Amino acid sequence: MEELKDIISILNEKNKDAIPEVIKSYEMADKAHEGIFRESGEPYITHPIAVAKNLLDMEIYDGPTICAALLHDVVEDTNVTLEDISREINPEVAELVDGVTKMRRMNFSTKQDQNNANTRKIITSLTKDVRIIIIKLADRLHNMRTLEYKKPNKQRENAIETMELFVPLALSIGAYQIKSELEDLALKYIEPEKYDEIFRKRNELAKQEKEYLLELKKKLKKLLAQKHIPNEILIRTKNICNIYRKITKGYEMENIYDLFYIKILVNEVDDCYRTLRIVHELTPPINGRFKDYIYNPRTNHYQSLHTTGSDSNDKLIKTKIRTFDMDKVSAYGIPAYWNINPNKKEGETPTRKTKEETQAEIRNKLQFAKKLQEIDTSYREDDDFIANIKEQLLTEHVYVYNHSGEIIELPVGSTALDYACEVHPELLDIMTGVIINGKESRVDTVLENNDTVQIKTKGKTNRANWEKCVHTESSKGKIRSLNNRQNKDQAL
Repeated sequence: MEELKDIISILNEKNKDAIPEVIKSYEMADKAHEGIFRESGEPYITHPIAVAKNLLDMEIYDGPTICAALLHDVVEDTNVTLEDISREINPEVAELVDGVTKMRRMNFSTKQDQNNANTRKIITSLTKDVRIIIIKLADRLHNMRTLEYKKPNKQRENAIETMELFVPLALSIGAYQIKSELEDLALKYIEPEKYDEIFRKRNELAKQEKEYLLELKKKLKKLLAQKHIPNEILIRTKNICNIYRKITKGYEMENIYDLFYIKILVNEVDDCYRTLRIVHELTPPINGRFKDYIYNPRTNHYQSLHTTGSDSNDKLIKTKIRTFDMDKVSAYGIPAYWNINPNKKEGETPTRKTKEETQAEIRNKLQFAKKLQEIDTSYREDDDFIANIKEQLLTEHVYVYNHSGEIIELPVGSTALDYACEVHPELLDIMTGVIINGKESRVDTVLENNDTVQIKTKGKTNRANWEKCVHTESSKGKIRSLNNRQNKDQAL
C-alpha cells in the first residue's frame, strides 16, 4: 500500500468518494501482477501505479479512470477477466479496461492484422469514451520514459509507433504538453544524434538569451501591475522535435525566431486583450504574425492569443497570452474542461463541462472525431481504415479558413478541390471554381496555412480532370462518385 500513498493523498483532496474503489483496484492489480517484473527489474505494479499518477498529473481525478489505469494490463497479462473486474469493482471500470486491452493474437491470421485491429480500437475509442485515449496516453508516457530498458530494435519500434499514432492522438484532443513530451521522447530513439545535438545547442542558446528574456519579463510585469492585471509570466522554449522539423526545412537554429517565447497567463478573457495591448506597446507587432485563437479556436479547441513583435533593436519575440483555464486545456486537452472553475462568468471561456457534455462535443464538434467517424463508417476492413486514417488524420496538417472565418484542418498537400470535397461535398455538382484569399484560383492550387477559401457556384467549368486535382483518396472517391452520377444523368 506504500506505493499508493501519493495517489490517495491527492484523491483525499480532489475526489474522496473514489478512494475505496481505487484501493480495491490496486489490491486486485497487485495480486495479479505478483512475482512479475519489468525489464528495469522493478516489480510490475510500479507501472500501473505510474500510469495512475500520470493521470493525476493531468488533473484527471475521475474514480473509474484511475481504477482502470491501475488495472489496465491485468486482462491482457494475467488470469483476471473483465467479468472479475465488473463484479469486484464495477462495470464502468471493466468497460474502460476493455477499451485499453489489446485483442488477442489467436483471433487473427497474421500479426499485422492484429496490430491493425488494435490500432483501430484505440483510435475509434475517441468517439466512444475519451477516457480510454487518456489512459493509453498516460500508459505510453510512462513506457516512453522508461524505454531505455528495452532492446534497441524495440526502442525504435515503440518510438516510431509513438510518433505515428500517439502524438497525433494527443494533438487531436489538444493535449500539447503530452504531445510535446511524447514526440521528444520518440525522437530521442529515432534520431539520437540529432536529438543530442539540438539539446546541447538549445541549452547554449538559452544561456545567451536568458538575460534579455528576464529583462523583458520584468518590464511586462511592471506594465501589467500598473494596469492591475493579475498574471503569471513564463519563459518557454520550443520543444526539440519542433526544432528538428524546422531544421529539416532548412532553418538555422539561431534564426528560429520563436525558439524562446513569453507566455502570459491571466484570469479572464478581457485581461487577455488588455495584456495584448501592453505587449504591443512594448514590442510593436509584425504584420501577419498575430493570431486570435480565443474567439477562433483551433480545431482541437486550443485557445490563446499569439503575437510576434520587435523591440527597439529589431529583435523578434513571440508572446502567447491566455487564461489559466485555457492553459490547463492546452496542456492536457479537452478532458481538462472537467476541472475548470465551475463559477466562470457568463460568456467567459473555457467553461466547465461534464464528462457526458465533453464526449458529445468531441463527437459533434471536433473535426478529427467527425472525420474519424466518417472513415470508420466507410471502411469495413481494418487495413483500409488504417490506410485512410494515416493519410487523412495521422499526418501533418494545413490550417485554412472558410468564408465565415472558421478554421478547417486538412492534410498537408491538400488542394482547393480537396477542401471542397471535405467541407462542402454537397456543392461539388454545382461548383465552378474557387477563390483563395480573395483571388480566383485554380482548383488544384495546393493550400497553405492561413489561406481563406471560398467555393464558386456561378459560371461553367470542366470537371473531366478533377480526379487529378485532389490529394487524398477520400477526395478522389467523391470525385469518382460525382462523375459516375453525372454520367448516369446524361445517359437518361
